[in-house]
Amino acid sequence: MTSKSAAAAARATVYGYPRQGRGRELKKAIEGYWKGRVDADALRATAAELRRANWRQLAEAGIQEVPTGDFSYYDHVLDTSVMVGAIPGRHRASVEADALDGYFAMARGTQDVAPLEMTKWFDTNYHYLVPELGPDTVFTADSAKQVAELREALALGLTARPVLVGPVTYLLLAKPAPGVAADFDPLTLLDRLLPVYAEVLSDLRAAGAEWVQLDEPALVQDRTPAELNAATRAYRDLGALTDRPKLLVASYFDRLGDALPVLAKAPVEGLALDFTEAAAANLDALAAVGGLPGKRLIAGVVNGRNIWVNDLTKSLATLGTLLGLADRVDVAASCSLLHVPLDATTERDIEPQILRWLAFARQKTAEIVTLAKGLAQGTGAITGELAANRAALASRANSPITRDPAVRTRVGAVTDTDARRSQPYGERAAAQRAHLGLPLLPTTTIGSFPQTAELRVARADLRAGHIDTAGYEERIKAEIQEVISFQEKTGLDVLVHGEAERNDMVQYFAEQLTGYLATQHGWVQSYGTRYVRPPILAGDISRPEPMTVRWTTYAQSLTARPVKGMLTGPVTMLAWSFVRDDQPLGDTARQVALALRDEVNDLETAGTSVIQVDEPALRETLPLRAADRPGYLAWATEAFRLTTAGVRPDTQIHTHMCYAEFGDIVQAIDDLDADVISLEAARSHMQVARELAAHGYPREAGPGVYDIHSPRVPSADEAAALLRKGLEAIPAERLWVNPDCGLKTRGWPETRASLDNLVAAAHAVRAELPTVD
Repeated sequence: MTSKSAAAAARATVYGYPRQGRGRELKKAIEGYWKGRVDADALRATAAELRRANWRQLAEAGIQEVPTGDFSYYDHVLDTSVMVGAIPGRHRASVEADALDGYFAMARGTQDVAPLEMTKWFDTNYHYLVPELGPDTVFTADSAKQVAELREALALGLTARPVLVGPVTYLLLAKPAPGVAADFDPLTLLDRLLPVYAEVLSDLRAAGAEWVQLDEPALVQDRTPAELNAATRAYRDLGALTDRPKLLVASYFDRLGDALPVLAKAPVEGLALDFTEAAAANLDALAAVGGLPGKRLIAGVVNGRNIWVNDLTKSLATLGTLLGLADRVDVAASCSLLHVPLDATTERDIEPQILRWLAFARQKTAEIVTLAKGLAQGTGAITGELAANRAALASRANSPITRDPAVRTRVGAVTDTDARRSQPYGERAAAQRAHLGLPLLPTTTIGSFPQTAELRVARADLRAGHIDTAGYEERIKAEIQEVISFQEKTGLDVLVHGEAERNDMVQYFAEQLTGYLATQHGWVQSYGTRYVRPPILAGDISRPEPMTVRWTTYAQSLTARPVKGMLTGPVTMLAWSFVRDDQPLGDTARQVALALRDEVNDLETAGTSVIQVDEPALRETLPLRAADRPGYLAWATEAFRLTTAGVRPDTQIHTHMCYAEFGDIVQAIDDLDADVISLEAARSHMQVARELAAHGYPREAGPGVYDIHSPRVPSADEAAALLRKGLEAIPAERLWVNPDCGLKTRGWPETRASLDNLVAAAHAVRAELPTVD
């Protein structure tokens, strides 16, 4: 096929779409089902209508091939576990009794049965449920969901492409099931899994699928020869099937590297590659293997993870280069649009001039359609769109919002000394113990307490003008009083004010810093029914005035016990925002760090002796390729130290991380030079404590003993058992007792019971410790 015919065949498509609905209808229906207010049929009806609305919207925008199977009640990896029959033994009875309730039990747990472990989806802020596999795992095909959703789309007269997590990525994301040897490699189950995928593919073909997409993002990471051989075998076997649709293997989030030749040679009909951040590397690699003769290439030239308008001219140039490298070139976003909000036009509080710079999911589909049209028909067919795009890009580049000379001068004056504490940890620890007077195994929480309906109503009333600022603040004071009183009665050693005034741990700060934009409807799924509104980091960052000092000092005035000041760290402020793409991330991180440094210093001046700077995103933002990690970790750890290094030796600096794999960043955790770190550990059975010990981590740590992402209440015995596991790795004088994460999403009854049990567990284990004379 000539380049001209390849261009003429260009088709617009996407890999996935936001699930929640315009008004987060899915969240409301699912949570209503959990509370018994919505029955199963009503929940299914809501889900079906959301799917239909998404497909119609995509089709009306000009998307010529819509995805199916990407919709999920909770998580697409959990859906894959159901599809292949990988149900943990402890959940089989509930799944057999009621498939929907069993599904949610795997995700959330029950009072008697623990959920699946949850962790980050590659380097995004989306969380997936980790498959649990072992040598005795028996896979069985259940394609009902995938087939039903395909038929729904086909019934609307649409061209549809089912999307599945690929078999290699599924196994690489899995972990050994509880009780299975830690060195068990789930990838050894590949030959057992492939026949199940073959059956699902056959079912989808029978249901009318022409193409099926198999997502293999794990192949953009560094992979061993054995793992690459597994990918070779997987797609050799699936490609050799006679009863199957055409296969499109999709990669995203980074360059495909050594896996590209493997997939280029595989007997599959198409590949999807990321041509945004990985454009140059994937272009070079594709040319090096001689392109994809006879195959379909889907080019992800629109960034599916950020919200800035696409440079259409640049993307068209990339697409033009690709025309000679494949039989057919289609246009898409770089990944599923799950990672961006739904529609920028709903944002009424953002200036129209700035709104032109933004592209949410609906706007990105329009960009994809425009690029496909330009590729197929030439730039003359899209002259109006190109002119408007150039104007939007120029508006942003020339805006005074993006540059503040004072901020840039301050960043330029930073020295190495600014990012170092004045004394080494040993001397600081002695000063802090003398100052704080805490017992062995001190108890605390991570920061937030339940955000009650009353608090949400108070915020809504303030926005609507139903109450004034004074009335709102009285409600916040009353909530802080209740939180402090509860913690004192429960017996916690280091208290928090509960963060009643905060809508979100990033948005709250973003709304008080220059350079940030806040959205009203920019919801993005984090996990399950948990949605966040990432702020938009559009310009240079500074702090006009203190952000947390007032409420922290008010809480401290209510108790003689230390109250932690609570801040979100610079890396997390970047990772959980839509960050600017017009300067290096390290430069932006230093700007945020200096603004937060001012807040840390003001907290200390106001009498706060314990300050926690949360960095849950440190591991999440770790580049997927090892070669890219040292540079990232250098600026990320420096930014944290720049935030915290200006305090006295007797001020105790805490940090917190959750729901990620920590083993490969233990040295970076050490490099933060925090005095205390708290980490998720309950679902992973204290794995992180063992990793810290193996590294020789010298500071204090609080591996969590209470999984807050499940509604179940851990018993005191259960928490004590986890605490004893922690003591096997971390000595008592350096071990803290705390939940895995903040308690914002939990209800008060379970929070009270769980923290009572946590404190009881700490007292019980303290009593077991040898007496020190």
